Amino acid sequence: MATPSAGTLLDSRAGTPAAKRTNYRWTLAIFVHLFAFMSYMDRINLSVATPAIIKELHFTLVEIGTIQTAFFVCYALCQIPSGMLTEYFGHRRVLAFAVIWWSVFTSVTALCGKFSSWIVVRSVFAIGESPVYPGSNTAISIWFPKKERGKAAGFLQSGGCVGRIVGIPLAVYILATWGWRAIFLVFGLVGIVLATAYYKLMRTHPRESRFVNQAELDYITEGREASTGTKRSIPPWKVFFRSSQFWAIIIPAAATNFINYIFVAWLPVYLLQAHHFSLKQMGAAAGLVFAAEASGGLTGGAIADHVLRTQRGSPRIRAWLGGMGLLVCCCGLCMTAISTGQWPTVMWLALSLCSMGFSFSAIWASCADMGGKFTGTLTGWTNFWGNLIGGGLGPILIAWISSRYNWQAAILVTASVGAVGAIGWIFVKPDIPLRTTLS
Repeated sequence: MATPSAGTLLDSRAGTPAAKRTNYRWTLAIFVHLFAFMSYMDRINLSVATPAIIKELHFTLVEIGTIQTAFFVCYALCQIPSGMLTEYFGHRRVLAFAVIWWSVFTSVTALCGKFSSWIVVRSVFAIGESPVYPGSNTAISIWFPKKERGKAAGFLQSGGCVGRIVGIPLAVYILATWGWRAIFLVFGLVGIVLATAYYKLMRTHPRESRFVNQAELDYITEGREASTGTKRSIPPWKVFFRSSQFWAIIIPAAATNFINYIFVAWLPVYLLQAHHFSLKQMGAAAGLVFAAEASGGLTGGAIADHVLRTQRGSPRIRAWLGGMGLLVCCCGLCMTAISTGQWPTVMWLALSLCSMGFSFSAIWASCADMGGKFTGTLTGWTNFWGNLIGGGLGPILIAWISSRYNWQAAILVTASVGAVGAIGWIFVKPDIPLRTTLS
């Protein structure tokens, strides 16, 4: 049977001029939320299992930090290639394949014993996870108009937080019931179903989807070039390297990722060791902290979109919100460091990560605004530095500081990084797209 052309699809779904606009683009938002959800579910398991792994395999905190760093370094190194592959082959193919890849190696982690096997498996697992943000942000740039990208980026950002909210108590339950190896086996089983659903229900471009009518397609593509997101092009690296924007976004991205990964890697251990939470208390407290981060990502994106839509503001509002978010995060972490009570500490941590969520949603939306058809490349570039500096350096540095000095010193160092990131947002201008040709 012949496959209908894109033009036929457009004609067949145009309907009457009064046809109500569909909202299928939000299905895409739910999928990118779920991809981030699963990716963090599959990362947080190591943090929860760390005390049991240390007890059984006799690893030190520095060795656990090294395993975390191996993941982040490989994940970072694959960011730019992942962005380019997504632009070339399309987010539908790349994301579906990536989810299956990392799910398989999540399960394989349960077989690890020697330190060297942990390094290898977590590194290969990282390669599979690397397309999740470049691919998802590319999908957002194609499926959403500029005035809705902040909220869509909030869906992406909050997915990782919800993954931690659900993942920590679930992993604690599995750990208490079946042991730490079962955590990796159970978490690795869901990805194939999610990847299959995405491949079946979504298309690379909204014009190819039978669930998108003409009214929604016109809404999505209003004000953008007809070729955006459709033509395969090689990124103009020579031009990008000469762009101050291309370099400026690294500063807030690295700072935000540094803070984020400190708590992805060490929040359970920090609560258990520094504040003597029980295992169940730790699960509940970590869930509250990550719920606050999720709300921050969604709220920050929604505020920026509201200003763009109703006040005719500039996309630069994203930089202002991101900078203010990191500044409040810095202050909250300073209060965390001097707090002595268990639940006051949780309150300050929740405020800190909620504010940090503003910066994360601003980063993804800014990449989509500035990157255009090279959103995948810009997101990969940004996430490369964010994970190389934030993820690669952060966990092992904080492990060393907490072992050499104490957790208070570690939290204060993390706060200082937030201050640097807040200053970095001053130099990011989301209202100015990246140049793609030499002037």
